[in-house]
Amino acid sequence: MDHRTSPTKQCIVHFERNDPYDPRNWPSWKKLLAWLPIIPIDLCVSFGASGYSPATTKFAEAFNVSSEVAILGLSLYTLALAFGPMLNAPLSEYFGRLPVYIISYGVSLPFFVGCALAPNLGGYLVMRFLCGLFQSVTIANLGGTIADLYEQHETGYPMSIFIWAATGGSSIGFFLMAFVAQFRPWYDVFGHFWASLSIDVAKEHRPKGIKDLVITTQLRPFRFLLSEAIIFFLSLFSGYLYGISFLLNGAFTLVFGPKGHGLDTLQVGLCFLGIAGGISIGPLTNILQERYYARRIRQANGANIPEARVMMSKIAVITFPISLFWFAWTTYRSINPAVPVLATALWGWSFYTILLMTYEYTEDSYQQYAASALAGLGFIRNIPAVPRAVEEAESMGSATYG
Repeated sequence: MDHRTSPTKQCIVHFERNDPYDPRNWPSWKKLLAWLPIIPIDLCVSFGASGYSPATTKFAEAFNVSSEVAILGLSLYTLALAFGPMLNAPLSEYFGRLPVYIISYGVSLPFFVGCALAPNLGGYLVMRFLCGLFQSVTIANLGGTIADLYEQHETGYPMSIFIWAATGGSSIGFFLMAFVAQFRPWYDVFGHFWASLSIDVAKEHRPKGIKDLVITTQLRPFRFLLSEAIIFFLSLFSGYLYGISFLLNGAFTLVFGPKGHGLDTLQVGLCFLGIAGGISIGPLTNILQERYYARRIRQANGANIPEARVMMSKIAVITFPISLFWFAWTTYRSINPAVPVLATALWGWSFYTILLMTYEYTEDSYQQYAASALAGLGFIRNIPAVPRAVEEAESMGSATYG
């Protein structure tokens, strides 16, 4: 019998119910080994953005540029985080997760060295963009890896750790790199970014034609973004949240720095622990969300209900603006700085909870193509953050503090 198939037809292979080669049938320890080692990489992606911020003043002095130009390093990195997943997420669905993780992250490491050794501003900005482009591999692919490994009703807890790294990394990165920026030259920040991690993730390989790779696979995130209302509107909402995040991060220097409470770079970094603490509470409160979700699934006889993911975020969308008002009205020098820091803890929890909902809802809705869907989600999410970073430098540089 001729087993050859026509090159124009796709052959879809389904796993048997108890097939040991199906990642969803793996033992729990093996699943953990497939995604948990990627969490430090995800943290590094956020470190790469916020960790640069404490060093912008020294960078501006070294290259004799304005603060607006110095912040371009952050803007270009964020822009690269928007475009990177649109390229590597479809590739991971075509070639498998493992090679895309290894190649993308491995290629990114030399560019951190390039940032530290760049002889001029142009070379530095190019290196910075390439860092973000290749480091962005975890933004969508880790969500896709989790979707590969777990049934829909099991993804909640792994996703909560993933989003903790994605959101908490910014505040933790600023805190850690503040130690470096306070006592060392600006380029030493990139020396501390440089690290090597070994990865072991679930492999999938779908050999198809080059036409399918270019036309179908690579265009999938853009198609989702332009034709799927879920992706489009959730990405707009996420972009708004990230824009607020950049403005809030910039306000820390104004409120707690020399123009405000008179703290130095290291002490301002300590204030970011408020956000980190609030975000770290998020995975704990997500336990309540998961219990609610499990109850809804049982009531529906195991049917997929993405809408059951939004219960806790209904509270977060209320506490989100409350935390911002709290922060804004308690930033005066006459008020102990611990009070606005507590406000940022509430903001961090709200930010985390809403972002987790958008990711889980998207993953439940798109399942096999979760990585491409999350890439589309992240594209518009990161684009608004680019001008926000420049606006932050302009407004904070001319702002006065009462």
